[in-house]
Amino acid sequence: MFALTLRNFVKTSFPVISTKYCLFSIQVRNMTKSACVILANGAEEMEFVISADILRRAGVNVTVAGLSGEEPVKCSRDVVIKPDKSLDSVKNDKFDVVVLPGGLGGSKAMADSSLVGEILKKQESEGRLIAAICAAPIALQSHGIAKGKKITSYPSFKNQLCEEYCYDDESKVVQDGNLITSRGPATAFDFGLKIASVLAGDEKAKEVAKGMLIQ
Repeated sequence: MFALTLRNFVKTSFPVISTKYCLFSIQVRNMTKSACVILANGAEEMEFVISADILRRAGVNVTVAGLSGEEPVKCSRDVVIKPDKSLDSVKNDKFDVVVLPGGLGGSKAMADSSLVGEILKKQESEGRLIAAICAAPIALQSHGIAKGKKITSYPSFKNQLCEEYCYDDESKVVQDGNLITSRGPATAFDFGLKIASVLAGDEKAKEVAKGMLIQ
């Protein structure tokens, strides 16, 4: 009698526990935020690495997507970085944020890319976050993204951008709705932490900043 009862308990109880655990695991995975950081030849390596690193420290699932494929990319100061995937291979994936590092060469490449334009337009139309730093806002301008919004950039691009955007040349980081922009290498930490704050919350961003001895 005891053996029969125990067998019935095992058969009926453990599948329920397992199913609940699986559902919980799926819910946790679905809560994880995601970022696509676009890497193009000539990207500014500090802006790229600092942004990607801070987001990973904040628990964001970061995909480094190579504009030209999966081959290693030479950045603006000859640092070579290998993407995780090609941008084309993730163009239909949904990301909570698409991040555009600066660097003149990389920014021009993104501005000229129809694939980048397609991804940014989809991101904007679906109300998800776009973040661009330094020269990268020229890619936003090229693809008609966030026209009329408040932005900032590397100072030398002010005249190019101010006619189509509300330009802020005082703030290190500017957020206007689902758009975050920043000015250059020295503001990359502020930029990354702002994105982390939006995706992972203020407390997590503060925790990351403290761990890096920023605060």
